[in-house]
Amino acid sequence: MTASTTDEPRDPTTLELTTIELAKESMKFSAGHFTIFSADRRERLHGHNFAVSVSLTGEPDDNGMMGDYGEFKRIVLDLCRDLDEWVLLPGRSPHLILREEGPYLFAEFDGHTIPFLRSDVQVLPVRNVTVEELARHLCSRLVDEGQVLQVAPIHGLTVKVSSGPGQLGSASWQRGT
Repeated sequence: MTASTTDEPRDPTTLELTTIELAKESMKFSAGHFTIFSADRRERLHGHNFAVSVSLTGEPDDNGMMGDYGEFKRIVLDLCRDLDEWVLLPGRSPHLILREEGPYLFAEFDGHTIPFLRSDVQVLPVRNVTVEELARHLCSRLVDEGQVLQVAPIHGLTVKVSSGPGQLGSASWQRGT
């Protein structure tokens, strides 16, 4: 096999995209939650070991790389660490009222009050704590906080969150949409 010594110039009208997928065992978080099904039905409080994977689509550089994998992994691991070992509650649920009193956070649901220590709870800007809403939340953070977009010319990304084998939700973002 011989290497080419001539560099063919890239056609500037043709966009060359590639995708990398990150699904490291360390990209995970453990959290407590309950899913709300309706105004009067919810799961009991329980926990999961959530796994996170991210697909990034973008332009490879002249060296054939989209960016620094280490930076991509660090950003995703930081997001996972932010959610690890918390009770997660939905801040935008139409069926849950949250109220703080001193060191406590009370979740009111269907006439019942569920007490939590405020220091154990993270209220997320989601409608429900489900794999699909968690995927949307993480995807939004990756885009809105801009870290991953600064590492490389990203054109799209997909975040998947799994609560166990065979059960996952995903959310995607495309540049310009």
